[in-house]
Amino acid sequence: MAKITSVRGFRDILPDETPKWQRVEETIRKVFFNFGIQEIRIPVLEKTELFKRGIGEATDIVEKEMYTFLDRGNEYLTMRPEATASVIRAYIEHHIYEKDPVAKLFTIGPMFRRERPQKGRFRQFYQINVEFLGEEDPRIDAELISMLMYLLREIGLGDLKLEINSLGCDKCRPAFRKKVTDFLKNREEELCEDCQRRLVTNPLRIFDCKNTSCQEIISGAPVIPDFICAPCREHFEKVKEYLAILDIPFTLNPTMVRGLDYYTRTAFEITTRSLGAQNAVTGGGRYDGLVQMLGGPDISGIGFAIGFDRLISMIPERDTVYADRPNIFIAALGEKAQGFAFSLCNTLRRAGIRAEMDFSNRSLKSQMKRSNKLNCSHTLIIGEKEMEGGTAQIRDMNDGTQESVDINDTGSIAKSVLDTV
Repeated sequence: MAKITSVRGFRDILPDETPKWQRVEETIRKVFFNFGIQEIRIPVLEKTELFKRGIGEATDIVEKEMYTFLDRGNEYLTMRPEATASVIRAYIEHHIYEKDPVAKLFTIGPMFRRERPQKGRFRQFYQINVEFLGEEDPRIDAELISMLMYLLREIGLGDLKLEINSLGCDKCRPAFRKKVTDFLKNREEELCEDCQRRLVTNPLRIFDCKNTSCQEIISGAPVIPDFICAPCREHFEKVKEYLAILDIPFTLNPTMVRGLDYYTRTAFEITTRSLGAQNAVTGGGRYDGLVQMLGGPDISGIGFAIGFDRLISMIPERDTVYADRPNIFIAALGEKAQGFAFSLCNTLRRAGIRAEMDFSNRSLKSQMKRSNKLNCSHTLIIGEKEMEGGTAQIRDMNDGTQESVDINDTGSIAKSVLDTV
C-alpha cells in the first residue's frame, strides 16, 4: 500500500526543530508581557467577506492565494491568509474597545496561502502579529517600532536596518494615485500582467512589484511623500522625532508601500544582514480606517507581522542548548533495578528534573549509548549491587567525573544534577 505524504506546501515541524521554535516563542511572550501586549487567539476559518473587505479584493492574496470553499451551510469560508483582519473582527465583535480605549494585542499561529512553494515559503506558514488599537498619537508608532527592534535583537538577530515611509491617508492619496496613473499611462503595455491590472485597481501596488522591468519603469515615478497632506506630514515628522528620542536609527524609503490595501500613514520594514545577504524580516504600518471599514467605530490602529518560519531560518545556529536535553538518564540493570528506576524517574520529574530511562533492560553499554544519543547531562547507574547498598554512581557526561549518591534521597540526586547544569 502506497504511503500517504503531507500536502504540497504543508510541512511537519519535527521534534529536533521544535525546541528552537519554543525558545523563540518564550522570548516573544516575555517581551510582549513587558510591553503590556495581551494574547488573543483567533479561529483558523473566517467568512470570506472579512478578507475581501479587509485586505482588498484587488490584492494578490484575495484574487489568487486564498483557500476558500463553500461549506454545507452554503456560506463561503476562508482559511485565514493573514491575522490582522481576524483580530479586528474579534475586537469589534466582542466590543474590546469599550473595556479599554487602548488595546495592545498579539497572536501567533498558522496562516494559509496557496502560493508556489519554494525555499522558506510554505502554503501553511506561521506568523506573529501585533496590533495596537485605539491610539493615534505618533508616539505609539515609535513605541511599536522600538519594541520590535528590541524583540528581534533579543531573539538573536543583528545588523538590523529600519526603513520608514508615510503612505498618506484617504484625503491626500487620490492626488498621488492620479499622478502615478498619468505617469504610467503611455507605458502600460510594458508592465507585467499583474501591474497592468494594478494600474486600474491600486496603482500604489506597482511600487511593490518584484518584476525587474516594472521596477525600472516605476523608478522614475512620483513618490508619495511629495503629496501627503499637512496632518499626515506632521504625524510623520513626529514619528521620526520620537524614533530619534528612542535612539532608533532609520532610513527614509519614499518608494516603500505595503502589500495590503488597508495601510495608511506610517509604513516600515526591517531587514537584517545577519546571514550575509540582506533579508527582510518584518514590516507593518498604520491602518487607521480598517476598524471602521469592518463595521466598527472610527478607531485607529498600527501593527506588524513576522513570518515565524522565516524568522527561525534567520537565527544563527548556536552550540547545543543544554536546557533542551534531559538532566539525567537512569541506566538500570536487572528487573528489580528497572522497577526502582521506573519509580525514581517519575519522582524526579515531579521534582522538576527531566529524567529518562530505557525500558528494554539492555546491557549497560547499550543504555549508555542511549544516554549519549539523548545528550543527557548526567547518568545514574543502578544494578543489583547498588540496590543492596543504597548508593550509586552518578556520572557527569560532559567531563566523565562521577560521585556517589544515595538512591533513596531524591533531593540529593536533584542537587547533584542541577548544580552542574
